[in-house]
Amino acid sequence: MQILYDDGGLVAVNKPHGLLVHRSAMAGDAQEFALQMVRSLTGRMVYPAHRIDRKTAGVLLFTTTRELNSLMQQAFMLRRVEKTYHAVLRGWLPESGTIEYALKSESGQLQDAVTHYKCVARSEMPWPSAGFSSSRYSFAEVVPHTGRMHQIRRHFAHIFHPVLGDVKHGCNKQNRLLREQIGLNIMLLHARSLGFVHPLTGQQVQIEAPYQPDFVRFAGMLGFGM
Repeated sequence: MQILYDDGGLVAVNKPHGLLVHRSAMAGDAQEFALQMVRSLTGRMVYPAHRIDRKTAGVLLFTTTRELNSLMQQAFMLRRVEKTYHAVLRGWLPESGTIEYALKSESGQLQDAVTHYKCVARSEMPWPSAGFSSSRYSFAEVVPHTGRMHQIRRHFAHIFHPVLGDVKHGCNKQNRLLREQIGLNIMLLHARSLGFVHPLTGQQVQIEAPYQPDFVRFAGMLGFGM
């Protein structure tokens, strides 16, 4: 796992697809966790400042003290951290847009949720699907304004452009097609960057994660040169 940033107080890594941030009762099959791996890599106690889905790769931020962790979690909660994701989606997305669609929390509470997006590229592959002679895909840059659970995945499913490889919220038929055509076995969602003001120094911090090799490979097979 690649360390992207380390100033002694903040540590950011490029989390691979399929790796849990920490132990969870909902994923008893997992044997490795980002938290323990970062502690081993740095030789320090670290605390997760935020979380990204197990199947999502990309920037994951930790702190080395509880005090700094509290400050960074507050920055995330107050929406002072700009998060950018890249995703490969089913269908041809509009040039740009905003999805405003409330989502239920785990407790059943309805929460406001807002996601901005921009379509970066489109492709079309000669694979019949859903009654059409070909399959269309979009590569999108996504900026979630709020941070609800599975927000990006749920929002794009809501507008009928699900993230490819998303088993829970995506399109089963399209996922099956892509397993058959290109062997897709990951979810094509990547946490590309985090931008924020360092809570101790006041300096602007910008951290960017390179794509994981599997993301590059599968996106290339879908017509998106990386």
